[in-house]
Amino acid sequence: MSNQTISLREKMVLFWHNHFACGGNTVKDARYMYKQNALLRTNVFGNFKTLARLITLDPAMLRYLSGTFNTKASPNENYARELQELFTIGKGPEIAPGNYTHYTESDIKAAAKILTGWSDDQSKIAFKFTDNNHDTSDKTFSAAYGNRVIKGGKGQAEATRELDELLTMIFDQNQTSVYLVRKIYRWFVDYVIDDTVETTIIQPLATLFKSSNYEIKPVLEALFKSAHFYENAKVGCMIKSPADLVVGTIRQFRHPMLFPTTLPQIQWAYRTLRRIMGTMQLDIMNLPNVAGLPAYWQEPLFHEIWINADTLQKRIKFTNDYSFDKLQLDEMDYDEAPRLDPLEVVKLVSDPTNATTIVNDFAKLMFAVQLSSEQITELKNVLIPGLPDYEWTAEWSDYKANPDDDTKQAAVADRLRLLLKYMFAMAEYQLA
Repeated sequence: MSNQTISLREKMVLFWHNHFACGGNTVKDARYMYKQNALLRTNVFGNFKTLARLITLDPAMLRYLSGTFNTKASPNENYARELQELFTIGKGPEIAPGNYTHYTESDIKAAAKILTGWSDDQSKIAFKFTDNNHDTSDKTFSAAYGNRVIKGGKGQAEATRELDELLTMIFDQNQTSVYLVRKIYRWFVDYVIDDTVETTIIQPLATLFKSSNYEIKPVLEALFKSAHFYENAKVGCMIKSPADLVVGTIRQFRHPMLFPTTLPQIQWAYRTLRRIMGTMQLDIMNLPNVAGLPAYWQEPLFHEIWINADTLQKRIKFTNDYSFDKLQLDEMDYDEAPRLDPLEVVKLVSDPTNATTIVNDFAKLMFAVQLSSEQITELKNVLIPGLPDYEWTAEWSDYKANPDDDTKQAAVADRLRLLLKYMFAMAEYQLA
């Protein structure tokens, strides 16, 4: 996340990690989690159906959702349920007890039988198949799936065929493409999906998704090239996730200590950033439950969940530390804790001799939404409290004429640092 170039890759890796949610505290094997992360990033822009098949037999997922304990003698419905409810088609409104819009409880039981016999192999960090644990009977599905019957079979090849037929049956349903498109929309655009968005954005993208054989690239490309994506109402309409806030901040205002080269320093620096995000309710590799982050599914709050009395303090503390008070890295053996350099940041300003230009350019750099003229005036007063503009021009010119003078350097740096701290703490900085 921190070191990638301008790319969508890491945002999509996190999307899939949240979609196929998995928790390291349950898996209890870092090698498994590493392998699953590698699987996600290898297929990040690939085929959704292919990824769903691969994740079904992923050793971390087999362990996390009890697939490894699913046998014909003791069927476990855990993964069969989440495969349909959370990973592919979604259940929709409940019609009757055990009968949902898109599948029924009997479909979960039938899918669980298909998935029997697969388990994780800890020595190989892979899946394995045990023939005696597989249910070889025919599996009959409900009218939601057209009363489909998947013939049972003996041996790994037949069990694989059953799995493929199960996924094909699920992916043949129109609702599967709709379900994932809605999740993509809420990840990248807005949590509000009203009737207009459903009709003009979600349904056409879902049709494209299915007709593209569930390739993810065409959907992303169509969404990001749409006029809808760039509507003013959709810019800065969501609260930043902890990853957007923490990683986005350090990527935009780079400090060498947060991009170290030695292995111990890398370990401590990135562990610190991960822990900071964890205190803000995004604990990467250990998501809260199989449904993933509540900010992307829990109605009616959705992204508002990111901010509460506890997390707001931690979000502001992070930006305060990084901009002003110094960010303390866990057990890092550094002479000085990192914080951004305002004299490096001001290099991005078109005319640093002009106080108004500094405020305007900083605002464009930091905020997704446009500030009011009153806010710009307020910010300029933070930079030069109660002083005329020419005072800043004179102070800046004096520093540039004597850049090695510590006193003159500190005079402008301290003012800029205070301005940045103030801007980081504004509500607008929390928006993406």
